[in-house]
Amino acid sequence: MSIHVALHHRTTYRYDRPIELGPQIVRLRPAPHSRTPVLSYSLKITPAQHFINWQQDPQGNHLARLVFPEKTDRFEVTVDLVADMSVINPFDFFLEPSAETWPFAYDASLAEEIAPFRKLEPLGPKLKAWLDKVDRKKQRTIDFVVGLNARLQQDIGYIVRLEPGVQSCEETLARAKGSCRDTGWLLVMILRHLGFAARFASGYLIQLVADEKPLEGPEGPTHDFTDLHAWCEVYLPGAGWIGLDPTSGLLTGEGHIPLACTPEPSSAAPIEGAIEKAEVEFEHSMTVSRVRETPRTTKPYTEEQWATLLKVGEAIEQDIGKHDVRLTMGGEPTFVSVDDMDGPEWNTLALGPEKRRLAGVLFRKLAHRFATGPLLHFGQGKWYPGEQLPRWALGCYWRKDGEPIWRNPQLYALESKPAGATVEAAHRFALAFAQRLQLDPDYLFPAY
Repeated sequence: MSIHVALHHRTTYRYDRPIELGPQIVRLRPAPHSRTPVLSYSLKITPAQHFINWQQDPQGNHLARLVFPEKTDRFEVTVDLVADMSVINPFDFFLEPSAETWPFAYDASLAEEIAPFRKLEPLGPKLKAWLDKVDRKKQRTIDFVVGLNARLQQDIGYIVRLEPGVQSCEETLARAKGSCRDTGWLLVMILRHLGFAARFASGYLIQLVADEKPLEGPEGPTHDFTDLHAWCEVYLPGAGWIGLDPTSGLLTGEGHIPLACTPEPSSAAPIEGAIEKAEVEFEHSMTVSRVRETPRTTKPYTEEQWATLLKVGEAIEQDIGKHDVRLTMGGEPTFVSVDDMDGPEWNTLALGPEKRRLAGVLFRKLAHRFATGPLLHFGQGKWYPGEQLPRWALGCYWRKDGEPIWRNPQLYALESKPAGATVEAAHRFALAFAQRLQLDPDYLFPAY
């Protein structure tokens, strides 16, 4: 079940007189590797008299190159898109065996390809001090990078900073605060100094109000909103580029829509280009609205919707009864022990210390409730590939007219009270049973 949202983003530059605009580069189209499905996209440019060429930069990001043949006193860029906010599992990836633990070395064949993403800035004293506290012992790679991201989120406070450009790593660490682009670039440098290939990411961040307040931790946003945002992506062999957001300390999810991912922040600017000298008024607005919501566990059907569904169901029931259509439904009930919900036998193992015994207890309770004089059969069930033995199948059989099939329940064996049955006893019983049914005993064969 998903939510579709419409994002509207308008950037306006007003000049004190008509001026000439040099070629403008706009990086406001979702990047090809965006995991969030973008269902529709449009880019509107003012003035209407312009030429546009869609290109891709060396990193594969989309960019629009705009050329304006005439002077103008207003330059406006408007983006409208619809995104499918289906939940994304940020850990849905596998690493190459050689990269599952850190430290690891990238394959030599990648050296030239990832070289721009390993370029280092000079190591200042504050960054060196931060890196000196990093635990360098061998550990799981994903735990290591997640830990770095979480630590940086704790160390650097988030601020809204309107000044252009990105702070140096030393300045961000010294101030212990910075904007999203400052901490994103700082995490890029930290990862590079630790041997990783990392890049700067700029994009949209969409955050929606949760259907239900969490039982623990922060409540999250109080209203739906969107904004331009920046984060870091690290290259992990086998997984590819993985997004890390040091502003939240989390991996990126469906709310992160990358627009440009580059080796340097300067080449990820949303809009750049030369203009004739002039006085400029700048306006910027972003909104997000829900255009489609499907019922889900945390926000089910309304009472009115549910009443409509019931009316449809009743009409179908009447039609089925009118045509004497009889429906049956089967299924396999699933249960777990209330005393050990997390035990392996209730999650992954076919059997365990208690599953077979508790299954028998539940089985007999159900038989007593629904049947009269039933025949209880404990036999072989499904045999799944990779398992050494078949599963148990517990079958309960009874007559609809209430006539008992099995008249003496005391003759049923109980797991809790072993009766000492042997293979020889089973053979004698099978012979007697065959004779009673007037079957040739030669048809008997031993089975486990």
